[in-house]
Amino acid sequence: MIEALTRTAAAHVVAAAVRAGDVSAEALVRAALQHIAARDQALNCFTALVDDQALADARRVDREVAAGRDPGPLAGVPFAVKNLFDVAGLTTLAGSRINAARPPALHDAAAVAALRRAGAVLVGALNMDEYAFGFTTENSHYGPTHNPHDLTRVAGGSSGGSAAAVAAGLVPLALGSDTNGSVRVPAALCGVFGLKPTYGRISRAGVALFSYSLDHVGPLARSVRDLALAYDLLAGPDAADPVCTSRPPEPTLPHLGASIAELRVAVAGGGFAEDAEPEVLEALEQVARGLGADRRVALPELPRAAAAASLITHAEGSALHLPDLRSRPDDLDPMTRDRFLAGALLPAAWVVQAQRFRRWFRARALEAFTDVDVLLTATTPFPAPPIGEASRTIAGREVATRAHVGAFTRPWSFIGFPALTAPIQRPGALPLGIQLVAAPYNEALLLRVAAALEAEGVVSAPAVGAAGATAETRRGER
Repeated sequence: MIEALTRTAAAHVVAAAVRAGDVSAEALVRAALQHIAARDQALNCFTALVDDQALADARRVDREVAAGRDPGPLAGVPFAVKNLFDVAGLTTLAGSRINAARPPALHDAAAVAALRRAGAVLVGALNMDEYAFGFTTENSHYGPTHNPHDLTRVAGGSSGGSAAAVAAGLVPLALGSDTNGSVRVPAALCGVFGLKPTYGRISRAGVALFSYSLDHVGPLARSVRDLALAYDLLAGPDAADPVCTSRPPEPTLPHLGASIAELRVAVAGGGFAEDAEPEVLEALEQVARGLGADRRVALPELPRAAAAASLITHAEGSALHLPDLRSRPDDLDPMTRDRFLAGALLPAAWVVQAQRFRRWFRARALEAFTDVDVLLTATTPFPAPPIGEASRTIAGREVATRAHVGAFTRPWSFIGFPALTAPIQRPGALPLGIQLVAAPYNEALLLRVAAALEAEGVVSAPAVGAAGATAETRRGER
């Protein structure tokens, strides 16, 4: 029972077993730590473990259960967080060597504290792209994170450690951050569920920011119910984060079983339906047919939106990290350093124009949702690429792999709309992701649609073999 609960069970199943007294939280956490020790050398998901604190927290949960008190909806559930979240007693690396010598955090980030209050047990911090500036988690300081379905391929990024850890069954739940797709891209490439909520919906207090006006916090999980449970615990206003001021959201869990027959679902057309490999577009059409989504909605000026998002990302990222860029440039990954340098040299007039376009593009996107409830796109234009791949050819043109993998996620982060990726399981091949998008503050709609697709078997998180990637998956992608 312990092995099943620690490797494949959903978080809500684990918590129910702990609350019922069927298994102890301490036994579960010990098993999870042993599983991580056995598997993570090949995957490289974790940058730090907090074994002693995790076991102490697990014993506290067990004492609550023994006393007849409810420890919370995530009682005893092991979880881990991207290493840009502050964890009391750990140095917040944010994927950078520069931060390694800095003192440990004194307090948990707001999102970490929220899950701990719900009874979840933090087991460690997870690998990422340096300062969250990337889509592959090929970290030059701490090594690349490997995709659990094929160890020769990237896990995606920048929350690659988070996605790979959940996909491999090291933890059932993880936290990541999403600037241009950094929750959704790795979730799709690793075959798990990931949610980027509306901008400002979840507190970023205690999170090392990359881009102030683009950064979101979001959960990753192996089931829609776990994703909804985590979101319900995390969402809401926080005075410690100036952008997190929205009213408390309605709980999403009670709506998961509701019918979606009345919802208006359409497929995003234009660039969303063109700049992807054929197998991705085929999978998108299969899901669309299952939802009866025969309408196409095109957003205008997608290339310009991508350019504007890139300008703002580079400008804000370089501004946040300018002191290190000036004093310790050689300690940055060369690619990160060059991107920050480029951002620091951008003319202010370009950035101002990008912000003006951003407002225009958001207004056009809102118009698209006046008679559509949910838009459907692929999450990424192709499955997980090989580690080190620089470019590939799509629709007859060569594209930079690292940049293009976020082509379908970037527009929604740019305007702060909620987006969810759900995994499409493909026997013998790498997983793909399907992206659901709604107007701001409509996370419940996304979770309802994802739950319906999961119930019908259209989307699900594929299992990973004990040795990591399966032989079938290795043969399935060439």
